[in-house]
Amino acid sequence: MLNKEEHLQYKRHLTLEDIGEAGQNKLKAAKVLVVGAGGLGCPILQYLTAAGVGVIGIIDHDSVDQTNLQRQVLYGYNDIGKFKVSCAISKLEQLNKFVKFKSYIERLTKSNAIKIFKSYDIIVDGTDNFNTRYLINDAAVLAEKPVVFGSIFKFEGQVTTYNYKNGPTYRCLYPKASQDTLNCEEAGVLGVLPGIVGLLQANEVVKMICEIGEVLSGKLLVFNALSMSQNIITYDKTVNSHVTYIADVDEDININSSMKSLTFDEYLKHKDNLFVLDVRTEKEHNMFHLSHDYHIPLKELEERFFEIDTKKPILVYCQTGRRSLQAVNILKTLNVKNKLYNLKDGLQQPI
Repeated sequence: MLNKEEHLQYKRHLTLEDIGEAGQNKLKAAKVLVVGAGGLGCPILQYLTAAGVGVIGIIDHDSVDQTNLQRQVLYGYNDIGKFKVSCAISKLEQLNKFVKFKSYIERLTKSNAIKIFKSYDIIVDGTDNFNTRYLINDAAVLAEKPVVFGSIFKFEGQVTTYNYKNGPTYRCLYPKASQDTLNCEEAGVLGVLPGIVGLLQANEVVKMICEIGEVLSGKLLVFNALSMSQNIITYDKTVNSHVTYIADVDEDININSSMKSLTFDEYLKHKDNLFVLDVRTEKEHNMFHLSHDYHIPLKELEERFFEIDTKKPILVYCQTGRRSLQAVNILKTLNVKNKLYNLKDGLQQPI
């Protein structure tokens, strides 16, 4: 039941016929887990807190970086270097003292996902890579929890809800992970876009808890910030959507975490003895590339790997080191006999 002070705080909700005191009590009783406290996580957390969701869990192992401040509006200069979860909770507690927060300063993994998910009613995916999304999907299906999904790319955002009342899952929408997909760090993103998409995700959560409106189950909302267009694409539950195991975070792109890497300093020291391969897109390569490298986009590597005619060790690079890891693994599966190295952290470092 709501106390006198809560009646005052949630007055605008209580006035709404479709929410009222019954809906607000549902919000108070709800437990929601937000995976990721970044660009999407910040607005999701702010508005779920303001709405009065009773228990909010936050899982993120990352710390605040200055590059985050362009869009992750919960943080400021004084938070740089600190864990996002801790910073977020300290701010959110000032917004609503009636909400309880659960902190998970750790990486979501195959080992902990189901155990954590079982403690919550709804999972909200605020992550930024395909691999973790498959992990969240699989764990949510096994834990029988719905997931509110959001993604952002440059000027476009997507929102859907999957595994809602045994509805379609993420694997119905995206059966396989893309081999050549950039994340925000590599491609860039309009600062206000995660705010818009995160609010749409928070809206889905509130609708589900209060049992009002139409949930985006089997419907993918696509928003373009430049044209302000908004389209809904429907998708169905597929025969193969049932999950009987949890995928490893890197399973869908088959990354071998034991691969050898070279730092940029090591590359400079040995570059004359290396065959350097850029697996970024043509646009990225034309903007900037390392001298005397060879360029094959990742998505073309399996068809064009025979062009790599060298006995030198091969150093593969991209923007952040993620796609190059995939490329090294592809070359291994193609039985390339050269020694294979990945450029650690890609071109993120000063050159």
